[in-house]
Amino acid sequence: MAAVRQADVTWKGDLASGSGVVSASTSRAFNQLPVSWAARTEAADGCTSPEELIASAHASCFAMALSGGLGRAGARPERLEVSARVTFDNVGGGWKVVSSELRVRGWVPGMDASTFQQQAEAAKEGCPVSQALKGNVALSVEASLEG
Repeated sequence: MAAVRQADVTWKGDLASGSGVVSASTSRAFNQLPVSWAARTEAADGCTSPEELIASAHASCFAMALSGGLGRAGARPERLEVSARVTFDNVGGGWKVVSSELRVRGWVPGMDASTFQQQAEAAKEGCPVSQALKGNVALSVEASLEG
């Protein structure tokens, strides 16, 4: 059965000076987070942006995919610290999400750095958010295995 999630936005005003709020309607995990065009293209100034929400989705999806892949390889991660940096840029006269750079630090007993890197690459390629972005957004992963 398919899982359907919903978020809702209310926007007031024009693009440049207007603003809105976004809420997670399914989980209610966040409610009325402020969003604005300036938060996308200038300083965040307490507002989120679609790109920050994409980054959070990509980081959490990748963490789950990597944890699952490590488990299938017989390794149990003690801890994974993941960040995603999504870049939104004016390219050829139009705004575009151009990249999502994943970084992961992992604590995985008994695993070597090369295998961890291979698992991170596989998770980057296989996670559903990567699949949604692939072909439109440059994806990368930097993985480091800690003590």
